[in-house]
Amino acid sequence: MKWKNLLRVALKAIARNKMRSLLTMLGIIIGVGSVITMVAVGEGAQAQIEKQINSLGTNLLVVFPGASRQGGVSMGGGSGTRLTLEDVDKLGKEAELVSGVSPVVRAGVQAVGGIGNWNTSVQGVSPDFLEIRQWPLVSGDFFTAGEVRSQAKVCVIGQTIVTNLFPDQDPVGQELRLRNVPFKIIGVLSEKGQGAGGMDQDDAILIPYTTAMYRLSGWRFIQQILCSAVSAEQLAAAQEEIRVLLRENHKLQEGDEDDFTIRNQTDLASTAQEATRTMTMLLAAIASVSLVVGGIGIMNIMLVSVTERTREIGIRMAIGARPHDILVQFLVEAVALSLSGGLIGIAIGFLARYLMGALSGMEAVISAPTVFLAFGFSGAVGIFFGFYPARKAAALNPIDALRYE
Repeated sequence: MKWKNLLRVALKAIARNKMRSLLTMLGIIIGVGSVITMVAVGEGAQAQIEKQINSLGTNLLVVFPGASRQGGVSMGGGSGTRLTLEDVDKLGKEAELVSGVSPVVRAGVQAVGGIGNWNTSVQGVSPDFLEIRQWPLVSGDFFTAGEVRSQAKVCVIGQTIVTNLFPDQDPVGQELRLRNVPFKIIGVLSEKGQGAGGMDQDDAILIPYTTAMYRLSGWRFIQQILCSAVSAEQLAAAQEEIRVLLRENHKLQEGDEDDFTIRNQTDLASTAQEATRTMTMLLAAIASVSLVVGGIGIMNIMLVSVTERTREIGIRMAIGARPHDILVQFLVEAVALSLSGGLIGIAIGFLARYLMGALSGMEAVISAPTVFLAFGFSGAVGIFFGFYPARKAAALNPIDALRYE
């Protein structure tokens, strides 16, 4: 029998009992739809994480102080006070693979101005900060190296500050008081969005780091040093260069542990994405159980079909059909049943993606490989679970089949 005829017979057999066929396909439909939805959510989460990591800056390297100890007890990474302005100067002058360096001095403040007050964080940074973070201004200007040297009381604010203190007005040129110190707003940052840790990056005020250290916080140490490698290919080499220069500046001997930690975008992205990838695979594996259940349903209904069509099988054999022809016929029916469920499941997966985006704003990405894999797996389920009933049909004795009532 030709493949075209086999397919037509298979589809007629499915259409003959529509409700039974639909119930049989239900496991495949749920399985394929669930797998596509879960993988789409996972891939969307990975894309969102990558977007958030990239929003941190270009070829970013972050230097943290090491752990301090009190009474023999480690206070944890980042609690040390070994990062200084001398470290920043050395990296800026001697690091050949670094295109920008900025210290970061943070302080929590109550900002007062505009229509009220807002609890936020101030970051003392250098003019290189915007280049490192790839964070353009929407209005005004950024402070200069001269304003850093003079400890100028100027600031640049994020969009969250604008929304809460200066709605429907241009804040550039207006005054903002930070810990009762008046600052002049000279620029407004573009919207950056949520960071990799879920924090609002736009809820920030940038001031010269000298102003933060000597006029606002009183701190004399650096909480972070941000660096930008000259290229993505030189990221690892730049990280090692920074390590060597800081060890030299801290007078660490060979064998001494680093009293600082350097992280890059690759470290941050790989850690976050690996966790998301593991969760996605776990959810997809759970959803795949429905495909197995659907396959068992197909095997069951095909066995029932063989029993119901025993006389038909006997007649086909009597007029010349070979066992191989009978096996292929029933196998094609099982695969057609499974693939039909797979197609419906794919449609449900796309619908679920659309509904999640419309109702919750959750980003879900359905890639072509995911669709083809799910569709192919549904066909494989039909072959695997349809083979036994097909072989049983092919093994029937023609005479016994014709006598079957």
